[in-house]
Amino acid sequence: MVMKDMLYLIHAEGLAEHVSPNARSQHQLAFVDLEKSCCELLANTEKNETMVELLSIQDRFAATFPLEADVEPETTQQKSRLPERATDVERTGISIPDTTSLVVDLSAFLEGTQMALPSLNGWLLGYPVTYLFRNESGETATQNLSKHSLHIYRIYVVRNRHSDSKQSEEELLSFSVPCDISMKREEEPWAKSFLARVNGKLERCSQVWASVRLEIEVFQSQSGVIVL
Repeated sequence: MVMKDMLYLIHAEGLAEHVSPNARSQHQLAFVDLEKSCCELLANTEKNETMVELLSIQDRFAATFPLEADVEPETTQQKSRLPERATDVERTGISIPDTTSLVVDLSAFLEGTQMALPSLNGWLLGYPVTYLFRNESGETATQNLSKHSLHIYRIYVVRNRHSDSKQSEEELLSFSVPCDISMKREEEPWAKSFLARVNGKLERCSQVWASVRLEIEVFQSQSGVIVL
């Protein structure tokens, strides 16, 4: 998947699950407007200009990567597919002439918007707290965030190995949250929801992953440094 100058390697089914309206309503995601304050969480329904743009882009992702019900109607499992025809994505304004291509250019999603790509990446990567700011406000966002100490949340995983080789931890992902709005650390509602999702994925992929753990460290305020 391509968006502007960014190239993403995606799992179509996983992305479809992530962008589905049902998942978005259940995940208890949190958002911080870096243009205004780093000490308050936005509700994902607030009338914030950047948030409204993100919601619109989320809808376009959901339309491009729809979930399809399995053959058995009673099952709750769903599966997705990549767009096969231009008509599949007419609603999103995207045309994919080569149906055999494994590259989908979604740069059109950002046309007419001011939302900075790092904000979109935060949501796409599954961070429970996403920083919101516009392209023109990158410097302001940097200054606002650099005034605050941050909690750095790191997720470590151990792969299942069938050999006798020693198992070692790997960092799966990391994200930051201002300490002022994450005083309860892993006990924050959004953190609990995030960890539940991670553990759910671990169970579904138990043949690959043996264990997962969360580590939290403090990054002290340093002027001019931004962690997105």
